[in-house]
Amino acid sequence: MEITIRQSLPSDFESIRHVVAQAFRDVEMSNQDEYVLVGRLRTSDAYVPELSIVAENETGQIVGHILLSRISIVDGAKAEESLAMAPVSVLPNHQNQGIGSRLVRAALDRAKELGYGSVIVLGHPGFYPRFGFRKASEWGIRPPFDVPDNAFMALELQEGAFKQAGGVVRYPEPFNESAIESM
Repeated sequence: MEITIRQSLPSDFESIRHVVAQAFRDVEMSNQDEYVLVGRLRTSDAYVPELSIVAENETGQIVGHILLSRISIVDGAKAEESLAMAPVSVLPNHQNQGIGSRLVRAALDRAKELGYGSVIVLGHPGFYPRFGFRKASEWGIRPPFDVPDNAFMALELQEGAFKQAGGVVRYPEPFNESAIESM
């Protein structure tokens, strides 16, 4: 199967919503509202259009999506800009074919090209280290909620990006709205 990786377009938004909803439909550690989060992020100041990336098959069907959005790492009065990788979505019948990995690599490459210094992800500790992610706690970076240390990871896109970035990650409001409504 031939897959094209490209920046998403406004005309892709309904397809992206479908992909994200289907990708998380049966995921146990999910509240199944990731598609709502993507929609809210798209209309927020945290949204970076160049970092909304899709995987499209040879028939033009969108089969995967990844989104990186702006966050900050806050320590007292100091705040460092970073990116959150969330969510990474691939249609269930296209999973385990390398599409998610291609999306992650494309998003990280694009973020680096745009000059971003780092990325934070809350994800599977068996998947993200292959891209260079390590426990965020190694840099003194902490999540704003209780999660396993090995699932909260960070990656420097620019060497030394975390030299002075210790603190707590502050996610944009769409992340908070999503979490509140799922309680």
